[in-house]
Amino acid sequence: MDAAPPSLPSQPSPGLGAPVGASASAAAPPLLSLRGISKHFGAVQALYGVDLDLPAAHVTALCGDNGAGKSVLTKTIAGIHQPDGGEILWEGRPVHIRNPNDAAALGIQTVYQDLALADNLDIVQNMFLGRERLRRGLLDEESMEQAAATTLAGLRVTTVRSIRQPVATLSGGQRQAVAVAKAVMWNSKLVMLDEPTAALGVAQTAMVLDLVKRLKDHGLAVMVISHNLNDVFEVADRIAVLRLGRMVAQDDASAFDRETVVDFMTSGVSRRSGGPADSTVLD
Repeated sequence: MDAAPPSLPSQPSPGLGAPVGASASAAAPPLLSLRGISKHFGAVQALYGVDLDLPAAHVTALCGDNGAGKSVLTKTIAGIHQPDGGEILWEGRPVHIRNPNDAAALGIQTVYQDLALADNLDIVQNMFLGRERLRRGLLDEESMEQAAATTLAGLRVTTVRSIRQPVATLSGGQRQAVAVAKAVMWNSKLVMLDEPTAALGVAQTAMVLDLVKRLKDHGLAVMVISHNLNDVFEVADRIAVLRLGRMVAQDDASAFDRETVVDFMTSGVSRRSGGPADSTVLD
């Protein structure tokens, strides 16, 4: 069964609603807020009182050098790590994310750099892996094919030859698209993407960045963890910069340029931010 045409479906798949403008959520509290999050592993302090806001219908880029704490922070939101201090607010209400199931129940999905796709399975089988639909004790192939095709169509993923082709035959950009589509099928509200364009060519990178924009257009909050500042400024509405476990800057993307982001990543301050030379938070 071939993927659906590039128009939005009349019946969106779960987790993928009709497109909305970013202004629709401007007056609402951030979908996810972190306040004073700290985390240590033995004697190593990985996070120090981190604050972060992830509004719906916005792309927030999380930047930082290796060892800045980006992965620890992402895994804390995803329920893999438990914070040692601080508070997590979901739609303005305190929540405890004890494990990935708790995160998924809220609508938080993470697409890690390795994508966690099974090469020997086809696109439909990957998208429903572990959540297969049954009918009278048998796999409901028709229902799963329809849902997969609808989700891919909603994201305008039209480059795959067939939704029944093995993932092993897909390009890097197509694999990333399948991983994202799999994430948004399950009533997702926040999608976190870890280095989504790593090792991709120019054309495939452009396809993935367009996909990120479409997630935002459908009202999802998106957090992109990336070292590539060209990608960051292509898609981000907001930028947050971690350095050595501390949030040193967080503001609208328009408050930054590439040099300013590099300043914050490397030294924690920037004389180009328009504020005092020792200013560490723009927001």
